[in-house]
Amino acid sequence: MKLHPLSLPYRMVVRGGRVVSAVLFAGFAAVGGIEWLTLEIFAGFLLLVLLAVIGWEFAYHRRFEYELADSSLDIESGVISRRRREIPLRRIQNVDIHRNVVQRVAGIASLGLETAGGGETEANLEYVAYEEARRLQREIQRRKNGAPASTGTEAESETPDEEVLYEIGSEELLLLSAVSVEPRAIGLVFLVVPFVMGTTDLASVSFFIGFSRVLFSALVLWVSSAMITFARHYGFRLMRVGDELRYERGLLQRYDGSIPLDKIQTLTVRENPVMRLAGYASLSVETAGYAPGQGPSGGSEAAVPLAVRSRVRSLAHSLEPFDDPTFERPPRRARRRYVVRYALVAVVLTGIIYGVDRFTGFVDFWYAPLALLLLAPVAGHFRWKHRGYHVGDDHVTTRNGFWRRTTRIVPYYRVQTVIQRETLYQRRWSLATVIVDTASSTGLRGTDGHAADVDGDDADELRELVARRLGRQVKRRRSERRRGTDRRRSETVADGVDSRSEND
Repeated sequence: MKLHPLSLPYRMVVRGGRVVSAVLFAGFAAVGGIEWLTLEIFAGFLLLVLLAVIGWEFAYHRRFEYELADSSLDIESGVISRRRREIPLRRIQNVDIHRNVVQRVAGIASLGLETAGGGETEANLEYVAYEEARRLQREIQRRKNGAPASTGTEAESETPDEEVLYEIGSEELLLLSAVSVEPRAIGLVFLVVPFVMGTTDLASVSFFIGFSRVLFSALVLWVSSAMITFARHYGFRLMRVGDELRYERGLLQRYDGSIPLDKIQTLTVRENPVMRLAGYASLSVETAGYAPGQGPSGGSEAAVPLAVRSRVRSLAHSLEPFDDPTFERPPRRARRRYVVRYALVAVVLTGIIYGVDRFTGFVDFWYAPLALLLLAPVAGHFRWKHRGYHVGDDHVTTRNGFWRRTTRIVPYYRVQTVIQRETLYQRRWSLATVIVDTASSTGLRGTDGHAADVDGDDADELRELVARRLGRQVKRRRSERRRGTDRRRSETVADGVDSRSEND
């Protein structure tokens, strides 16, 4: 099958605009510095570049083909060199559909496929009709479950009913926008603040002007973060369709994604101080394909962006029936370690500012950060309070975080390895960290579930206990699968006997 006809002009405009912009930027900088490079020669060169882009996109569209087979998605592409790929359906974890405003008007969409083993997109179909993208999304899930190929009408009639699990309300969306900080908004602060407030010589900056800059920067960061979060989660809906979760979200860019229930590795509950005071929390799931914040949608893993804590807990229990945790906190000497750490940060920061003042004379109150020493005991206490672990019958639960408290629920049968780590400073305090590693891509960034700063002896027992229960769960699930296979075989044989009896 071919890409949508409108994908050709759309890609020409988008890719051509990017290339032409880059050439224009470089050309205008070079016109004045190279004698023979006149505006006429540059215009001709720009025209050739534009024609090359158009020719390339035309050849790409003509040579791109895909076919959904019974057990794989086959893609042929390539302009200069021919490339053939067969993506096994059983390895596909997530199927995401992305549409911006222009694509929604044109009726086209980008389909992204994520497979197990990494956070990068395995394949993109740019662009197909939106109805075709939805059909591929449904058919891939059906055939992964062993259903035979069917026509579009049959597939539509056999689609399981959608059960709406969560739909974000206006109050929840506004609160989520108000308490979220988007890293992408930080760059806007450096762009807007100097433009609005102007540039000032550091030597003449008064305390009032400097304080005003800080407040205005914080205001710009907060407003821009709220706008990005509002647009990102607008119209968020989470549905259960058969054996997978599906979501829809987005104002300017609309995302439709799927999360296979049998591929969920970890459940993660997050709460910042404002959310905890208001009684709210967020829930995300991590699959073997990618983890929070990754993938083409930048967050297709989100199950509940913001809801009342009891509602989040109920949904988490419906996805993984885990025991309510009773956390075992680190030993009290770990709290003293945190206090010392935060006090050292305040002292080092004071030393840096003092050094700047010695060489520049710009800082009058270089000793002001020493006031943070008074907050070190409070920060150390909350760091200790928000850490802990719980070992249940079927799941291990860990909790960490100072500003944003993060609770991770990991089923034993999803555990890949159990790692015990002791840093130089932990050994001095007889502490250790036990990491529960899963197939989620978060392990690459060190954000797997982990019991931090556990007593050294307790860490040995915890590591061995998780390993034993992992082995027990793996054996139990293998036995259940074996019994299920034997039952299906028996039913098949019985159906064959009945058929022969009827024929006789």
